[in-house]
Amino acid sequence: MVSPEEIERVDIIYGPFSALYPGNSMGGVIHMTTRMPEKFEAHAKLDAFQERFKLYGTNDNYDGAHGSATLGSKFDSVSFLVNVDRLDTYGHPMSFGVATAGGAGTTTVTGQHRDTDTAGAARIITGGYGIDHSVQDNGKIKLAYDFSPAVRATYILGAWRINSDTSVDSYLRDAAGNKVYNGSVKIGGVNYTTATLSPGNTESEHFMHGLSVKSNTRGIWDWEVAASIYDYNKDISRTANYTANSGVDLGTGAIRQGGVVTFADGTGWQNLDFRGEWRPDGDLQSTHQVSFGYHNDRYELNQSAYTVTADWLTGAAGALKTNSLGKTETQALYLQDAWRFASDWKLVVGGRQEQWKAYDGSNYNSANAAAYRQLNYSNRTDSAFSPKASLSYQASMDWALRGSLGKAYRFPTVTEMFQTISLPGNVKVNDPNLKPEQVISGEFTVERALESGLLRISLFQEDKKDALISQTDTANVTSVQNVDKVRTRGIETALQVSDIGIRGFDLSGSVTYTDSKILQNNRRPAYVGMKQIRIPDWRATLVGTYHASDSLTFSLAARHSGRQYNTLDNSDINPNTYGGTSSFNVVDAKAVYKFTKQWSTAFGVNNIGDYKSYSAHPYPQRTVFANLKFDY
Repeated sequence: MVSPEEIERVDIIYGPFSALYPGNSMGGVIHMTTRMPEKFEAHAKLDAFQERFKLYGTNDNYDGAHGSATLGSKFDSVSFLVNVDRLDTYGHPMSFGVATAGGAGTTTVTGQHRDTDTAGAARIITGGYGIDHSVQDNGKIKLAYDFSPAVRATYILGAWRINSDTSVDSYLRDAAGNKVYNGSVKIGGVNYTTATLSPGNTESEHFMHGLSVKSNTRGIWDWEVAASIYDYNKDISRTANYTANSGVDLGTGAIRQGGVVTFADGTGWQNLDFRGEWRPDGDLQSTHQVSFGYHNDRYELNQSAYTVTADWLTGAAGALKTNSLGKTETQALYLQDAWRFASDWKLVVGGRQEQWKAYDGSNYNSANAAAYRQLNYSNRTDSAFSPKASLSYQASMDWALRGSLGKAYRFPTVTEMFQTISLPGNVKVNDPNLKPEQVISGEFTVERALESGLLRISLFQEDKKDALISQTDTANVTSVQNVDKVRTRGIETALQVSDIGIRGFDLSGSVTYTDSKILQNNRRPAYVGMKQIRIPDWRATLVGTYHASDSLTFSLAARHSGRQYNTLDNSDINPNTYGGTSSFNVVDAKAVYKFTKQWSTAFGVNNIGDYKSYSAHPYPQRTVFANLKFDY
């Protein structure tokens, strides 16, 4: 809901070291500050891109186009910004079917692809699915009224709509050359069952309202009241059942079998914030800058799945198959003081008190035994206090030191506790008894100002209790689990320099080493000593930008991600394959040319080396792109 043209600045805050943010800030905060036009402005952009994707039996191009337009102005005390955006894109297969030994072997097929899974076992890949063609439309109207030079009211109306079709591509062929999708097959004289290729469709229409009134005196007092609502006005997902008829159309043509339709209408959330700033000395350089506020958020899950007896794509909803209902609410009070107690020293101390509850939670599953078909969960409440502290010292004009320590609680989300999904190729198991995740995080940072840049080195450690970790197993079953104790520690070095070597050449980069280990897991003691999932040991980035002239700029970027795991027992010994979380080395290039003050174009290639990598699903392969942009 934020267009690039309205972004004034982006601040990245590491760790749970500020009382202004809730417990999910433990991984960091991306804080976007937006702006309103001061005069007439107009922006337009057209993008086109194409990915060449080759994996197993898929060898194809996947295209996309994107267009956006923004218009804004200010008249006396009123300003406005209107943005429209459309993305029309075709995506490569996100998942692949795997044959299972057994069955009647009724049809002899060829075209399969043999490889090794993440655990090192041989497997047979039968086809790709999750091949998405989606059209997304985004629209926003933003209005602001200045009651005075220091007080502004802002209203936002946003709308998001998507229509997505996910198709499948079978690699298997019978003796007559017909595609074979699901059923009992014979491969190399051995009987197998294939039952994963299933198309789907999604139609969604979401709305957002936001209202804020804010002062910006930069004097003794400043305040803000902000409220927002996000509503799933329409959210319908349809999935075809697997068909047992191996050689027939897979539900997208004349023959359409039954399936499942899922409605999530009514899901959404609401936020309310009262914020205040007190500066006793009357300006931004005040010895004390006290922040305080109240926060309230409410999340609601309303999801029901029904069987469709015939024609999964257009058929009416039949019997209730499953539903997932539930709500959560969090209220918080916080207080924080940034105290400059000496010319070179600054101490930030604060705390956040949170009251959380989960209520009206239930699940229904028609496949369960009668006694367990309808499950109604007891309401839950919890509270937590999170202290924060950060001490900064400006040792000299060139050297700055900062140490930070904070505690935070992340309460389970409404979907983690109550959402159950049971669809072809996608099963999610919820847990209404999940505990809140607790973290104590510390960081020590040294910054060195260079003649034309900045060098930063940070040491960090994070100790989590009851860590909330989501994991998907080889059967596509996803669950969120509490892991008793996880420790993460590491070091990061970041560098930014301008005009290095030659004038106009800028260089930035970072190198991070992370060691994240499970120290206690009472449910799975064998996992103790294993690495936490999806955290690479090494990460590195390097970006070089050369401003050849006022009109022409070249950029070259390299990214590295090291060894990581996708299972808590670290059994995925073969990560560089579908289903694994692989290491990768990717290089991107881009050139930007400015024709005039208003017109510019860009050309580039992402993943120049066509590196194949995975985060369970395959990452994009070599992609070329171009755009044309107008700014007035």
